[in-house]
Amino acid sequence: MHNGGIRLIAHAALATATVLATASPAGALTSATGTSAPAHLAPAHPPAGGRGAPAPITAPAALAASSPSAASAPAVAAGKRRGDVPAVPGRAAYLFDPVAGTVHLSRQAAKRMPVASLTKIMTTYVMLRTARLDDIVTIRAEDVRYAAVNGATHASLRAGERLTVRDLLYAVMLPSGADASHALARVYGPGTRRFVARMNATARSMGLADTVYTNADGLPKPAPGHSTALDQAKLADIALRDPVMRTIASTGRHVVSRTKVHRAHTWINSNKLLGRTPGVIGLKTGYTRAAGYCLSFAADADGRRLVGVILGETNGDRRFRSAERLLEWAGEPAPPQPWESDAK
Repeated sequence: MHNGGIRLIAHAALATATVLATASPAGALTSATGTSAPAHLAPAHPPAGGRGAPAPITAPAALAASSPSAASAPAVAAGKRRGDVPAVPGRAAYLFDPVAGTVHLSRQAAKRMPVASLTKIMTTYVMLRTARLDDIVTIRAEDVRYAAVNGATHASLRAGERLTVRDLLYAVMLPSGADASHALARVYGPGTRRFVARMNATARSMGLADTVYTNADGLPKPAPGHSTALDQAKLADIALRDPVMRTIASTGRHVVSRTKVHRAHTWINSNKLLGRTPGVIGLKTGYTRAAGYCLSFAADADGRRLVGVILGETNGDRRFRSAERLLEWAGEPAPPQPWESDAK
């Protein structure tokens, strides 16, 4: 992808080649989903703790079903030479163009496996349809303790701090703070179990038939959840239509100035694609011992979009190099086929 620059969106938006060929352009898909309006764009909600379940979310008809054809999608898109496919050492990988409906690469895309902190994409998505960005959440000791006891990544929050939902979503997505995701789930479930139920209900509404969440962060406790590269792609495709999600995902560094109710915070995005490749914006990274290193990503250039997912990598830095190579490879025009030559 040389012309127009590359805009990488680290996220997992997946669908089948046939499915995507029927999808509308990104701008038109929002209404097609039948998705309820994001909370930050809708009228004011009742106070936290008194909210009802979010309105059902319906994926486009083509995306709603987890088609068997997706699981057996061609390993390499038509016109691409199989021998030229960049090596991707992860357990699963998928790359496709949702506008053209082309599946460029599919490997174990329908296999269930843990996805670590890619879980927080759904956490953030549900929050954007549940809370207002200016809502205030008070951090409790249990939120801080949750991240510490589980050895999870955190946003250095302290009990008693009061921060906006907007800032806490940056804390969830950039440093992948389990303390922040726990606080949001606790308040907006209300209670973490109810929040996880919201996540699973949303997944079902999207047609993510092979996805089960057990918490708001992707940790293997209380039990390991699971998803697939295919399901994570469907989720990301829908989630990234939200302008706030895209803004947060593209931010490399978020600074929260000190006030009377909270300390100063500086959160750095864990996605190393940001700032390394021209035009990069990123969605989410993830890691647990069981899940390995995970990455959901995408790129926009010249009216085209490439979306990909890598799951189960054994090397954290290599997943980023693999994503860059995949995007560059898929962005190149396919070589001429023999029957396209001028030979008679």
